[in-house]
Amino acid sequence: MHDTNGADQGVFESSKRFLRATATIAQNRLELLLVEVQEERTRLFDMLMLAAGAVAFGLMALITISFTLVVVFWDDHRVAVLVGLSVIYVLAAAAGFWQLNTRLKKWQAFSATLAELKKDCEWLDAQRENSSDSESRH
Repeated sequence: MHDTNGADQGVFESSKRFLRATATIAQNRLELLLVEVQEERTRLFDMLMLAAGAVAFGLMALITISFTLVVVFWDDHRVAVLVGLSVIYVLAAAAGFWQLNTRLKKWQAFSATLAELKKDCEWLDAQRENSSDSESRH
């Protein structure tokens, strides 16, 4: 009878340690998630600013190209300057869109948190297996 009480107390202590470890892991993962939310917010702002710049340069290119077509029959120097500006704006807009597309393809939100949660689940499964193995031996 005394032996059963000791086994119950051992299971209780084991459960307490397991819950404490689980709570600590949950707290750490929540802190990591909050850091990643801040990083994602900053990354999103950067993407929006890059997109706004690309759109602005795209509109400037369209306006300049349109204006170039209107004045194409005027003095040769004006046309050369307008064509040059048009080329610069088109290249800037293309570079902006290319950069935006590249960054969006690489974007992985909360990857560190998800990786850590996966490791935690594997660790908890291993702890549960070890606990059930030791209980079956007693």
